[in-house]
Amino acid sequence: MKTLYIDCGMGTAGDMLTAALLELVPDRDSFLARLNGLGLPGVVYEAGSAVKCGIRGTHVSVLIHGAEEADHPHHEHHDHPHTGLDDVSHVLSRLDLPETVRNDAMAVYESIAEAESHVHGVSVKEIHFHEVGSLDAIADVVAVCLLMDAIAPEQVVASPVHVGSGQVRCAHGVLPVPAPATAYLLRGVPICGGEIRGELCTPTGAALLRHFVHRFGPLPTMRTSAIGYGMGKKDFPAANCVRVLLGETEEESGDVVAELSCNVDDMTAEEIGFAMERLLEAGALDVFTVPVGMKKNRPGTLIRVLCSPADKETLIDALFRHTTTLGLRENLTTRHVQRRRVETVDTPLGPVRVKRSTGHGVSLSKFEYEDLARIARERGISLAEARRLAEEALL
Repeated sequence: MKTLYIDCGMGTAGDMLTAALLELVPDRDSFLARLNGLGLPGVVYEAGSAVKCGIRGTHVSVLIHGAEEADHPHHEHHDHPHTGLDDVSHVLSRLDLPETVRNDAMAVYESIAEAESHVHGVSVKEIHFHEVGSLDAIADVVAVCLLMDAIAPEQVVASPVHVGSGQVRCAHGVLPVPAPATAYLLRGVPICGGEIRGELCTPTGAALLRHFVHRFGPLPTMRTSAIGYGMGKKDFPAANCVRVLLGETEEESGDVVAELSCNVDDMTAEEIGFAMERLLEAGALDVFTVPVGMKKNRPGTLIRVLCSPADKETLIDALFRHTTTLGLRENLTTRHVQRRRVETVDTPLGPVRVKRSTGHGVSLSKFEYEDLARIARERGISLAEARRLAEEALL
């Protein structure tokens, strides 16, 4: 299986990921020419050699009308016009891009808008991007999406993400690292901090990982055919780069997850529902309940949590905090999963996300519930009717 592994040991950002992936392309000059021919107004991509801690890699710069940002746009506040999803969609619609790449780029921005909406407590339509809406940020997203389309991995795996520590200055002021939007985008993803002070993972980088990565974990057993290093501008004690490895892996039989469970008989339905929400926010892969009979013929509830072994202690603490259990059980188990990706398709009903999964000789697709619900609410129809209309729009 053609596999791309992204090493996020020093976090990730759009420009660094662009540079790393560019090293995997056989003819980099031709690809740069393709990027520069997309039609982004006043934008020029440049790539050059850079060395960090003795390692040579590629640094990509985005020039806007001949000038480059003094620093990555997520690290400082710059005066950019406020940009909304409609503005980004308008820019993308005018570029010479394959439809799948345009949809990928729009999906990345929709995830950023969702994160900003959650953080600021306003609707997605009211979100105005600051740094991530600038032309160089859009250029980074488009470049990564186009490179991923060109490389076409069947599976994308990434390491746990090093987010850095300390504080970062942005359009809203001084914020903790990871920035709130970045933290929201990385929910459920294994992350780590450390002694390096600074923002190592930007919102754009987090959104790109969330869109393209199928799973996070250690480097799988693979026959590597190409390696790329994408360099950042800042110097740290460790090499400030994103490393990508492209190669072939065997079809994996499954991965190991931790299974935590407990029985309760003194919690209301509302309390159990609240606990499930908190557990998912804490990084659980899945949470579900089963009605059970308990001692003294009492009806009770079995709460079961699936999580990465690396997140086990966090989920154990959350179970004790948000439930009334006095003890819980733990097992390590193997799960078999299909490779999954989300595509955004433009239809007369508006953008509709489609979840696609493949593996073990089976291919499945399913519309995103929230998109169908939006269509049903807007048109005053049933969910089944909204699904039928979406299916017809894709024919």
